[in-house]
Amino acid sequence: MKISKPSIRLLATDVDGTLLNPQFQISEGDLAALRRAHASGIEIVLVTGRRHTFALPIARQLCFDLWLISSNGAVTRSLAGETFHRDMMPAETCRKLCRAMQEFRGHSVLTFDKETKGAIVLERLDELGTSIRRWLETNMEYIEFVVPLEDALVNDPVQAMFCGSVQRMGEALRALDGAGMDGTVTVLRTEYPARDLSMIDVLNAGCSKGHALQRWAAHRGYGREEVMAIGDNHNDVEMLEFAGHPVIMGNACAELRNRGWTVTRGNDACGVAGAVDLAMGTPALVVSQSSS
Repeated sequence: MKISKPSIRLLATDVDGTLLNPQFQISEGDLAALRRAHASGIEIVLVTGRRHTFALPIARQLCFDLWLISSNGAVTRSLAGETFHRDMMPAETCRKLCRAMQEFRGHSVLTFDKETKGAIVLERLDELGTSIRRWLETNMEYIEFVVPLEDALVNDPVQAMFCGSVQRMGEALRALDGAGMDGTVTVLRTEYPARDLSMIDVLNAGCSKGHALQRWAAHRGYGREEVMAIGDNHNDVEMLEFAGHPVIMGNACAELRNRGWTVTRGNDACGVAGAVDLAMGTPALVVSQSSS
């Protein structure tokens, strides 16, 4: 059967669990594939839940100029630091959220769009340290402790985040459902059951990877049928729904697997390279369609 070549002009890839392998590195095969796609004229954009600064070391490894959609869609900024769009959460909305989630203060983190100490604010480490130790160690120069957390809200934050075990964050999600925040925030979930790690990102209403990717595609003049997106987790759903060519990783969470989306290999086997081959019309490495 002859497979027609898709006309992909924009390829958006998630970072953690997608572009990064289980050792938190970009595999050589994925690196070479993205460079090959870029050289062929396909625009590459990284779309991540990470803060812009925390994603930069990953982006720089690609060795070409590109844009990053960071903080789950809240900030769109170039590798060189030029800002296209920001979608901050109003400080008053965040104050209401903090009051409603008193029980989860030890799991709470606020982030701000600056690159100094205070970019990441929390009250204490005792309930966070074991679950996101690597993230904390990497970001320590940006962390400030403020008690109560609300005192840090002199400017609008990028987002609030709750982090902990899968079970504990399930409790946090139920608390958020009853917090009276409907219509004022977006709640996004990222889970890694093998690490017993769950993160709940709370952003401004209407903010998501999908909205940010749609905005960027429109700005660049791409139709959704010219966009491929690659992801693995719950917070990638909106981005994958927007893209005309959604591709999920072989290690993708169950929620993504029942959508009928194309499945590439896992992040331990250069799954991004498989998606790039599909984008460039040589889809030998893409393994299947997920069941719809």
